[in-house]
Amino acid sequence: MKEITFHKMQGAGNDFVVIDNRKYGLALDEIIEITPKICDRKFGIGGDGILVLQPAQKAEVDFTMIYRNADGSDAGMCGNGARCLVMFAFKNGFNATQTFNVHDNVYEAEVHADNSVSIHFPVHVQPERRTLNGYDLIKADAATEHLVKFIPQEKLEDEKELVGVGSELRYHPEVNPPGSNVNFVCAEDGENIRLQTYERGVEGLTLACGTGALASAIATHFHKQRQEKHATYTVKVKGGTLKASFDFNPDTTTYHQLILTGPAHFVFEGIYSL
Repeated sequence: MKEITFHKMQGAGNDFVVIDNRKYGLALDEIIEITPKICDRKFGIGGDGILVLQPAQKAEVDFTMIYRNADGSDAGMCGNGARCLVMFAFKNGFNATQTFNVHDNVYEAEVHADNSVSIHFPVHVQPERRTLNGYDLIKADAATEHLVKFIPQEKLEDEKELVGVGSELRYHPEVNPPGSNVNFVCAEDGENIRLQTYERGVEGLTLACGTGALASAIATHFHKQRQEKHATYTVKVKGGTLKASFDFNPDTTTYHQLILTGPAHFVFEGIYSL
């Protein structure tokens, strides 16, 4: 029976199982197969997904990040997970400034003195208004697929309703495949928003979603027709607080230079028998 050492980490309550695959050489299909078992909260370790530190697959990066949702599906990018993996790499000999790739995208990251981590996203986002099943939405794909729905504060606490609407939209034929994450946003005064996210692949609400925070901040700026060429939003999620910043090109209605900043913490480590 093969045994692997794992670390449990969380970023604003988004929790992950982290494996240093430089030691084990697990193939991608093996990672996909074991992910639902490892992430099961009753029979496994438990987590919103699995993070794998992979030897660099591109010459210009320090390492490659593999992330799979709890069900083993490909999430694209995971912002909170990326922060945790960068912190893990830093604690295991990598510099405080790092580069890594997820699929073809190359990301830059910094570990700060307060143990927060910033991730720079190499993507351009051009939001668009959509109506699905009668809901007015903004589609803002921040390195992975996201829909944003604005709701009042009191609705943000009705989690049963959010799960129902999130599941309905996540599987809507116009966004499948691959489906979409669904963000419920209450825009407060200034550059402050509250957020709950229904995550594809977890199939429920999570305590935080990093790419959802970026998408929601961008959607808020777009929805309010603000014209600042740079903005930073404070995003309050159930698991804590994230910072989402970006540059805005009003000529093309495009958002770029996306930066996600927030906490990354170790919880425990152990040995898992495959």
